Amino acid sequence: MTISEPASVPVGPATAPRRLVLLGATGSIGRSTADVIAHAPEGAFEVASVAGGSDAAALAKMAIALKASFAALADPAGADALREALAGSGVRSGAGPEAVLEAALHDCDLVVGAIAGAAGVEPTHAALEAGRTIALANKECLVCAGGPFMRTAARAGARLLPMDSEHNAIFQALGGADPSTIEQMILTASGGPFRTWTAEAIAAATPQQALAHPNWSMGPKVTIDSASLMNKGLELIEAFHIFGIEAGRLDVLVHPQSIVHGLVTFADGSVTAGMAVPDMRTPIAHCLAYPDRVETRVRRVDLAAIGSLSFERPDFERFPALRVAMDCMKAGGSLPTVLNAANEIAVEAFLAGRISFHQIASMVEQVCEAAVRRGDDGEPATVGDALEIDRMTRHRAREALM
Repeated sequence: MTISEPASVPVGPATAPRRLVLLGATGSIGRSTADVIAHAPEGAFEVASVAGGSDAAALAKMAIALKASFAALADPAGADALREALAGSGVRSGAGPEAVLEAALHDCDLVVGAIAGAAGVEPTHAALEAGRTIALANKECLVCAGGPFMRTAARAGARLLPMDSEHNAIFQALGGADPSTIEQMILTASGGPFRTWTAEAIAAATPQQALAHPNWSMGPKVTIDSASLMNKGLELIEAFHIFGIEAGRLDVLVHPQSIVHGLVTFADGSVTAGMAVPDMRTPIAHCLAYPDRVETRVRRVDLAAIGSLSFERPDFERFPALRVAMDCMKAGGSLPTVLNAANEIAVEAFLAGRISFHQIASMVEQVCEAAVRRGDDGEPATVGDALEIDRMTRHRAREALM
């Protein structure tokens, strides 16, 4: 992978606009991306296509606002609603998986891969296979199918730019350094709403309490993952693939202020840190304009006002999901794929009131252990293989809930 290569065309008013495809346009990342585009210098960006899930009205509004030429809705049942909402706008539309693939493959300079969950794997991979530069905000692409994704990137000469705040911070902190000089990479976690809670209180937490994140505004799935620290485990697996660094050199620190998002320790003992206020518009803007910079409306870091930054080790007893994820990362094979699929089903069950918060990690661990016992823990050779493992794991996890 060539994440450190500069893009061939710098962004700025004096250059041709950078042409974008926005996958996951109606989600939180999509909305933040639209805000960055709207407030960038005139002529910096233009949008070729947008894709969303099932909200036809929101997707149509986004397509019109961004002056996209094509809008795709993943839910085929929304085809008529999308067409009607776009009537007279000049924006073409389609619905269903084929339409999303069409959107992903529009001619562009950069694809923002922000479709949530396993649904984002196929269209993002198709764009990667076509040699596109991908600004990746979908964890599942690398957690579910990291090996096949990275092999495709190498074969197609494609570039991945990390858009998650932690990976983007590390990407910037690296500064193009020789990987052999890196001693350790550390991702930070806010600790979520339960950072200071007892194990007993965490076990009895309600969905409403788990959704009350102290620092970030995210979708429900990611917010629950943040509360359990599973999110940080998934991000470690991402970093393993993005940066090509072995599991033993990856670690996590809990940092309640969410100002330092990632740190890199080098062989000479020096440490660089990526810092910003907790606002996704910062890593989004970095990816959209890379290797240049565009101004954003993000609040600036004021260290004097913050006063102090604190760090602590994660507690695996109170937050076992992080331990389970790290074990799966070290074991490799299909276990990250199994982990991701089982976790999605467990989070759904928790939000529906079917299992307790504590049972999320135990259910995921049981599904992973069952895969090992069956001998189903070999690495998927292709994205199709990974998606089949994902499908089967979801089926088995749902059966375990019955």
